[in-house]
Amino acid sequence: MRLALLGAGRIGQIHAANIHHHPRAQLHAVVDVNAEAAKSLAERYGAKAATDARAVLEDPAVNGVFICTSTDTHVGLILEAARRKLPIFCEKPIDLDLAKVDACLDEVRRAGVPLVLGFNRRFDPHFRALRDAVRRGEAGDVEIVKITSRDPAPPPLAYIRGSGGLFRDMMIHDLDMARFLLGEEPVELFATGACLVDPAIGEAGDIDTAMVILKTRRGALCHIDNSRRAAYGYDQRIEVFGSKGMLQAANPLPTTVTRYTREAVRSDTPYPFFLDRYPEAYRAELEHFLDVATGRAEPLVTGSDGRAALVLADAALQSLKLGRPVPISR
Repeated sequence: MRLALLGAGRIGQIHAANIHHHPRAQLHAVVDVNAEAAKSLAERYGAKAATDARAVLEDPAVNGVFICTSTDTHVGLILEAARRKLPIFCEKPIDLDLAKVDACLDEVRRAGVPLVLGFNRRFDPHFRALRDAVRRGEAGDVEIVKITSRDPAPPPLAYIRGSGGLFRDMMIHDLDMARFLLGEEPVELFATGACLVDPAIGEAGDIDTAMVILKTRRGALCHIDNSRRAAYGYDQRIEVFGSKGMLQAANPLPTTVTRYTREAVRSDTPYPFFLDRYPEAYRAELEHFLDVATGRAEPLVTGSDGRAALVLADAALQSLKLGRPVPISR
């Protein structure tokens, strides 16, 4: 498949490399509003460079599109691709406005093209193995899910100001994982948060430390904790507790070497950031998209999943403001 990559930033560079090295894909074009960024990435992998996404999507040689641009451009680019009947991969979130998301998904459905959303953690082999074990009933009836997600350091303030906030930008991955693991939709949510890492984040109107509790109609609970700072690295852990026992997915470490000395027992710290932690997930994500685009598979994570995660993120923001649990509206 000849793929157009829209967005030559950090995540676009990850996808560009994976597309280039995949035997079933070719990086046909790289588009970015920054002409130098587009040119640099395109030349690295023998692709065309452009600043006009519409012109590239009109190229009959293009078979599919990867959208890795800023969130505020996602809807417009999804619609451009859908109108040209191109299979679409888009990084999360679709948009920060639920009404715009709904209108976008309606048009994608009418166009009849597949849309795969970039919740990469569903494709992580450790978390997939955990979910498969849950589905096989190894934990029994799921009663408690605990998700820990902590970044090593806050992003730049300029990013935070345009990100939609911690719940829509960072925790949205964990809210998607909660739905992925609970096996039923949450009906109630309570959120609390604070600004403990950097006062400037609070001045920008956001929080950097948060906890959320989700409750399903059956009464199963999910606890999510987020922090924008973990001194020891990128911390990603999940626990599922049920009637038959418990399943855990711990942080994978750079090596399995454990050092035993008179003073202490030491092992490696977690990976430093998501690019180091999730390379296998990004490769599996591309593999899945190619299967979906060629009719070999149904999307594992759809636009509807993206919408559902945004609904939960919006509910978390509402709960934080009100200081009480809120029902989940669909």
